[in-house]
Amino acid sequence: MKASMKIKRWESPVAGYLFLSPWLLGFFLLTLGPICMSLYYSFTDYSLLAPPNWVGLENYQKIFTTDDTFPSTLKITITFVLLTVPLRLIFALCVAMMLNRPMKGISFYRTMVYFPSLIGTSIAVSLLWKNIFGRDGFINDILGFFGISGKAWIANPDYALGTLILMMVWQFGSSMIIFLAGLKQIPKDLYEAASVDGASKWRQFITVTLPLLSPIILFNTVQSMINSFQMFTQAFVVTGGGPVQSTYVYVMYLYHTAFTKFDMGYASALAWILLVLIGLFTAVLFATSKYWVFYENQGGKQK
Repeated sequence: MKASMKIKRWESPVAGYLFLSPWLLGFFLLTLGPICMSLYYSFTDYSLLAPPNWVGLENYQKIFTTDDTFPSTLKITITFVLLTVPLRLIFALCVAMMLNRPMKGISFYRTMVYFPSLIGTSIAVSLLWKNIFGRDGFINDILGFFGISGKAWIANPDYALGTLILMMVWQFGSSMIIFLAGLKQIPKDLYEAASVDGASKWRQFITVTLPLLSPIILFNTVQSMINSFQMFTQAFVVTGGGPVQSTYVYVMYLYHTAFTKFDMGYASALAWILLVLIGLFTAVLFATSKYWVFYENQGGKQK
């Protein structure tokens, strides 16, 4: 009787909310509160130096009608996302497949490959990248060794965005680890059966590996897309948005609007537009996932 009473006592939702209370307090006070305030500020003229003045949809109307910087930064950011995400995922998957092979010292190789992602998108990494692709940087030194004249990669608007894309692709470790975990979950029997049926390695990759990895591909795609839309530190440190604003991404424009011009109302509107844009891209991915994402526990295609 006592045991059953204890079970009923712990089945009460009060205990669950009690354990969740530290996270709930942090969420409502430090996350949800600022989110709601930013939504309110997006409808105001607010400069931090005076009380917010309600202006309705004026900020949004100005963004979509008279702001010449908004479409250019949006174009640069979407271009960055569309190039970075597939390149990063393809490279991460290729490396994960190589590291999934049995070989001597595989743990060391996995650590070395993952190491760039441990240091994240810090300022130190951005400064290192800036030196590597500078006029007298490491890349041009290698090209000079082969008699090739290097370029000012960061100072040239034709190549500056490409250097940032390479930097994001280089930090593929987190996606690679997730792909590697997914590859280890694929039953070896499927590859053996495909091999008996005469399927080549490429055919096995198309018919076995990709379908069973499709849920992980979807997850990595969404994560990489969100991170790419929010790219700021690399552009701020490496190129400063230049040259001639060729790397002036959306979040950098938002940052300058908020902390250089102190136009917090306008910056809040820009932030909410970015949130809606990321939501739309994510919704498209999930809406189309039913055509290419397969779940083994559902007997195949997602329903």
